[in-house]
Parts: sequence; C-alpha cells; structure tokens
Amino acid sequence: MNNTSSVLSFILDENIVEIDFNNSDAPSPTTTVLKYLRALQRHKGVKEGCSVGDCGACTVVLGELKNGKIHYKAVTSCLVFLPALHGKQLITVENLSYIKDQKTELHPIQKHIIELHGTQCGYCTPGIVMSLFALYKNFDNPTRKEIENALTGNLCRCTGYQPIIEAASRACSENPEDIFSKNEIATIEKLKKIHQKNNNKSLALINDSQKYYKPVDLIHALKFRKDFLQAIIISGATDISPKINRFELELEEIIDISDIPELKYYSSDDNNFYWGASVLLEDLRSFSEDNLPALHDILEVFGSMQIRNLASIGGNVASASPISDLLPLLFIYDAQIEVSSLQNKSTIAIKDFIRGYRKTALKADEIISKITIPKPAEYNTIKAFKISKRKDLDISTISAAFRLRLNNDNETEEIMIVYGGMAEVPKRALKTEDYLREKNWDRNVVEEAMTILDDEFKPISDVRSDAETRRLAARNILLKFWAESQ
Repeated sequence: MNNTSSVLSFILDENIVEIDFNNSDAPSPTTTVLKYLRALQRHKGVKEGCSVGDCGACTVVLGELKNGKIHYKAVTSCLVFLPALHGKQLITVENLSYIKDQKTELHPIQKHIIELHGTQCGYCTPGIVMSLFALYKNFDNPTRKEIENALTGNLCRCTGYQPIIEAASRACSENPEDIFSKNEIATIEKLKKIHQKNNNKSLALINDSQKYYKPVDLIHALKFRKDFLQAIIISGATDISPKINRFELELEEIIDISDIPELKYYSSDDNNFYWGASVLLEDLRSFSEDNLPALHDILEVFGSMQIRNLASIGGNVASASPISDLLPLLFIYDAQIEVSSLQNKSTIAIKDFIRGYRKTALKADEIISKITIPKPAEYNTIKAFKISKRKDLDISTISAAFRLRLNNDNETEEIMIVYGGMAEVPKRALKTEDYLREKNWDRNVVEEAMTILDDEFKPISDVRSDAETRRLAARNILLKFWAESQ
C-alpha cells in the first residue's frame, strides 16, 4: 500500500529516536517497550516483574501532543508494543532527575519519596515513582482517593504504602514547575517535527515473520482490514500482549487501530452518548462520572490506571469475554455497536453482536467503529457489580448489571438482569425477570426470585471459583441490588 513508512519515531532522553524496520537488526514489531528499554545501556530502572500488567514495576509515562499541550499518562511497558510509541515521548525514571550546577537534582516526587522513607527494597520504587509522576503532571492537590487510584496498578512488596501516599500528597500540593514544564515548548516542537516528517503516513513494519500495520486514519484501517483478513486487530493490546509474553506467540499479521483520530472521539446529543471504538477506558471513566454513574463505578475497579490508559471500549467489546466487567452493563444500557468496512456501515444491538464464547458478529473485513449508549431514563435505577478475589486489578469471578423501573405503588414495571461469568456469554436471567415483573419490590419477593435465579444458569468450576460459589454469589448480588435500590 502506498503512503506508508517503515520508520518508527519517538522521543527518548530528549532526543528523537528512529527505528527503521527495514533494517535487518531492527527488533520485532511486537517487542514490548519493557524489553526494548531493558536492552538499552541507561534504562535499567524499569523492572520486569509479572509481564502481564499486574505489578506495575515496569511503569513508564507516555507524553502525547493533544490540543497544543503534552498529556502525560502512566502505562505498564510490559503490555506496550514498540509501535505504540510512534509520535510520542517516552519517559522513564532515569529522565526525572537532571544535572544542575554539577549536582543531580531530583524530581519533587523522588525527593519526597526519599524524605518520607517511601522506599524499602527498591525493586518496585521506579514504577511507583513513574505512576506518581503522571499524577503530579495531571493533578494539583489530589485527594487521597485520586492518589490511591494512581497507585492501584503498583504492587509494593514491602507494604510501604502510607509513606508513599504521603510523599505523593506533599509533592503534588507544592507542584512547582519541573524540568518537563521547562522543556515543554522544545518537546512540542520535536513532536511536531516527527508528525511533519511522517506526513500523514501509516506505519508498515514488516520483517521475515511478521507484518505490523498502524494506520493513520480510518480509511487506511479499512483498506488494511480488506487486504489482510487474517490479521489480528488490536486497540490497546491489553488482552493479546500478556499471551505473547507468557507463551511467546508470534502473530503473523497485526493491524493496530489504537491511535486513529476518528475512533478516539466521544460526543452526545439529546438521546445518546457516542464513543469511538478506540476511546480509552480511563477517558471513559472520567466522562461517565457525571453522566453514567454505574459505568463509572464499574470502571473504578477495572484493571488499574496504567491498563485503563491502554485498553479501549471497542477492544473490550470485541473480546466477547464471558467474564467482562463491562459487557453486562452494556447489555443493560442497550448499547449499539457500529461496524464498518470499506463498502458499508451497520449497527448491531450488543445482545445480537455477542454470538458465543469469544465470538462476535464481526465479518472478516469489518472493524468496530463506534459504540452508542442511549441516555437512560431518570426514573430507571441502574447498577453494576463485580465479584473478584481482590478489589483492584483482578478478573471477575462473576459480574452483574441491573436495570429497574418501579411504579408509584412500588411495583416492578420493568427489570433487566444480566450476569457475566455464569455462562459462555453474558446472559439475561429471563425467568427471574418474569417472576419479579408486576410484583411488589420487597425483600420477600426478591428472596423468592433468588431460588428461580439459582436454576437459570449452569456455571462451571475453574481456578477463580467453583460452580456452587458462583450460584451463591449470583443470588446474593440480586439481594444486594434490592438493598441498594431502596
């Protein structure tokens, strides 16, 4: 395809770095940023812990040009393929300090971590510092909740969280100008130079065993999709990269739609909310706080900040995971999935889009382009719940979402109940809904409905839970919903 480039360009150590994948010594396109950095002479601060995004020891920060300013976000580098750096600034713990008058000046985050004894063994400290650096760049006087949210993806094996939180609070409350603020204009110019040099070209990174395409816009994405029907589509890659890390998979063809502007927008009108398929879950979390509180609540316990800064709503839908945190709630919202090909566009209700275990209605030449959620009626009660072995950064054992409308006599006019983790797909509890409808919404009725719910599913036993525990949890979640809807 014309108008493509084999050169990946980004900023590291204040310099523009270029990797030409036409060269025989170029790394594989699916080399993670973690492995790339660990191979460099001066970037050993980034640590390899779990290689699946759970521990945060490999956290780095990406700087991206948005609306004339640099936006900073923390990500786990073990989940990030090198092409994700294209046109961005890569910041590691080595970049935070600088030399002034022949002395090393530490970043305020580093200073306060040291002064308040926030480091013990030190293995996890670089990742923690980088998460707090991103917090420092994005918040003035963050609340404790905001600090904890920034740290949910970082495991401190020596349990030094309290001094770490205190260090973050002090540093961010002072929030003086740092070296990145001073260098921002120069960095912006370098990022603009990269964009100008690439002249709106898509990346085509090809070696003997792999083809990695990163389209610059939607039309190029759809052309790649038509030409490479067997290619894996990624938008964040938080689902596929752990599998590559663990099992050393080598994907032959990849189309990366993570940075397509037409897929990264969100808007609304009188009736609906609209999100491009590549909108990040962290951006969705921020947006939904005032608009879709049930969605915000479930995203609060979805992965970690670093993972939500990579994962996209379209990628989550396309995974069709039976234990997805989001899918039951998207069923409740009556979400509509827009799919696009070069020839046409169509919209499919999410209940029809999910066809089976990890199967969707997507055709070989299509990609998900948009998700639409109708604005819920104010008189509906909507809630979502997640049961997992730990609160943060864990896969659901089961998940559930509910929509309820009562009449003036406290009778159930409408109810919708969807569970994840109880079948091969997110599944409605239709018999339970029928039983509850047109009855008084009281505890006795709900407890009777719990016995019906028990027979609606045939869950399996696996490493997260046995089948009976899932049945018990499903019953109790229904009762919990009743209690919280009072």
